[in-house]
Amino acid sequence: MNFLLAFLIISLTSFSNKQVQEEQVEIMFVGFDHLSQMDNGAESSNIFSKKKQKEIQQLTKKLEAFQPDMLMVELEPQEQKSIDSLFNLYKTGQQSLQDFENGAGETMQIGFRMAKDLQLPGVVGVNYYDSTSQSLLKEGKNIEIFQEALKKLQQTARPLKQKVQTNELSIYDYIKTMNQPEFIDLTHHLIFNLPAYIQQGKFSEKGNYNKEIPINNEYIGAEYISLFYNRNLKIYSNILNKQLETGNKKLLVIIGQAHVGVLQDLVEENPTYKITSVVDYL
Repeated sequence: MNFLLAFLIISLTSFSNKQVQEEQVEIMFVGFDHLSQMDNGAESSNIFSKKKQKEIQQLTKKLEAFQPDMLMVELEPQEQKSIDSLFNLYKTGQQSLQDFENGAGETMQIGFRMAKDLQLPGVVGVNYYDSTSQSLLKEGKNIEIFQEALKKLQQTARPLKQKVQTNELSIYDYIKTMNQPEFIDLTHHLIFNLPAYIQQGKFSEKGNYNKEIPINNEYIGAEYISLFYNRNLKIYSNILNKQLETGNKKLLVIIGQAHVGVLQDLVEENPTYKITSVVDYL
C-alpha cells in the first residue's frame, strides 16, 4: 500500500511539472497612480502637455520591450465593446486620445499606444468595480495603528505626485518608483494586513461600499480587508478566464498600484503562471 501511494505521488508530481512546463503563462503587472487624476489645473500637470506626453512615450517604450501578446486593463468585461470601438477610432487615426472622455487615463495613454505599436487587437477589460476606499475605515479599537500606516504612505506618495504635477519628477520615474517591491509591499500591508487589528467600529457613512453585504462591526477591520480581497479575487478570476479564452501566453496587466500586491500573491500560487517583475523593464 505504501509503495502504491508513493508511486501515485511521484506520478502526479511528474504530471504537474510537465503540465507547468507546457502551459506556463508569463504575466507582468504595472501599477499606476491613475493618470487621469494627475491634472490639478496647472499646465505642468496636464497629461497632454508636450513634456508629459514625452514621458509617457518613454514609459510605453520600456513596457513594450516585454512584448506582451495581451494587454489587460482596469475596465470591466461588459465595457469591452465600447473600448474596442474607441480603440478602432484611435488606431485608424479618426480620433486622438485627447478626443476621448477618459483619454488621459493609463488605459488609453499606455494601453492604446502599446496595442497599436505592437499590432494587438486592443486592450482587454478585467476589472470588477466595487467601490471601496481607505476613507471607509474611520473608527474602532486600535484604529490608530491603521491611521499611522496610512499617514506614512501618504507622506511617501503625495510629495512624489506633487513633484510630477510641477514637473520636478517625470511620470516615468514616478511609475518606476511606485512599482518597486518595497512600495508595493507598503500599500499591500496597509490594505490587507493592518486593518485586522481594528475591532468594535463601523464604516464611515460617507464611504462607498455595497450596503447589501452584511457587516460584523465587532470585526470591522477584517470586514474592510474582505471587501478589498473580494474585489481582487474577481479581477483575478477575470484574468484567468480571459487568458483561457484566447490562449495568450504573455500578459501585461495595467492596473491601479494597490491591486498589484494581492494579485501577485494569488498568481504566485498558480503553477500555470510565471510572474515577471516590471522592475526588470523600467
